[in-house]
Amino acid sequence: MTSPAPQGGLPPIPSCYRHPGRETHLKCSRCEKPICPDCMIPASVGHHCPGCVAEGRRTQRPALTHFGGSQAGMHGYVTKALIGVNVAVFLLGLVLVGARAAFDGGLFTGATDIQFLGGVTGPSFCSDDGTGHCLQVYTGIDDGAYYRMFTAMFIHYGILHLALNMWALWVLGRSLEAALGPIRFLALYLLCGFGGNVACYVLSPDALSAGASTAIYGLFAAYFFVLKRLGRDAMSVIPIIAINVLLSFSIDGISWQGHLGGLVTGAVCGLGLAYAPRENRTLVQGGVLGAVFLALVAVTVGISLAG
Repeated sequence: MTSPAPQGGLPPIPSCYRHPGRETHLKCSRCEKPICPDCMIPASVGHHCPGCVAEGRRTQRPALTHFGGSQAGMHGYVTKALIGVNVAVFLLGLVLVGARAAFDGGLFTGATDIQFLGGVTGPSFCSDDGTGHCLQVYTGIDDGAYYRMFTAMFIHYGILHLALNMWALWVLGRSLEAALGPIRFLALYLLCGFGGNVACYVLSPDALSAGASTAIYGLFAAYFFVLKRLGRDAMSVIPIIAINVLLSFSIDGISWQGHLGGLVTGAVCGLGLAYAPRENRTLVQGGVLGAVFLALVAVTVGISLAG
């Protein structure tokens, strides 16, 4: 659009195509449409108009990480969200038991209703008042409470248990999320937690297991393969894994079954994510993760039905 030609035969002054009536001598260096100072967007060469910038964003291929994930993982949104969910579930557990009961044991090491409701256990069980009287029946995985395989990875036995796991998730999670992207990282985390809980169900069905450490151990294993694939010092992770595995067998009350289950699951998933070929990478990665998920579901359902 142009303004009427002034008297004297001078050429008309162009007007911004987005703001009629605003005279301007500027133009988009891409489409050459006249634009006003409010519309011009700095570019590598000259200035672009909003229309050309929007078109460029639609046609530009988004940058990906080395493993095919979105670079949004650099912000660590999934890691922060997972920590937030774990803390929220812990606070919910305190609400369920009440403040006094929490400080009598639930805040630090004791089992509360939140563990009874969502921890991994095979058979159904009763909570009692200490005299053998059944207060409430809690359905186990053997009787169809498969949700426990998921909920258990967000439940903790006390604030120290929660703090240690969240610190490890903060350290490992941000690095892995940045390397894999948020979607792949979230799938890895949930599968590792699932795998660890399946191991608890298979190897210690009568125990009541819970904690994010099943997923954390899996992240350690995956981190090893990610570092190795990137050509970095992956061997530095081995002593950390070895020490934690040793502690799992040495300290009473720690579920070595869940830790090893998460570790093995993380190793399989980490291999698939890190070493998938560049061609059809997403398809191969999705196939590995999907196969692991189906295998864990098959084991859980098979043992449940057989029992």
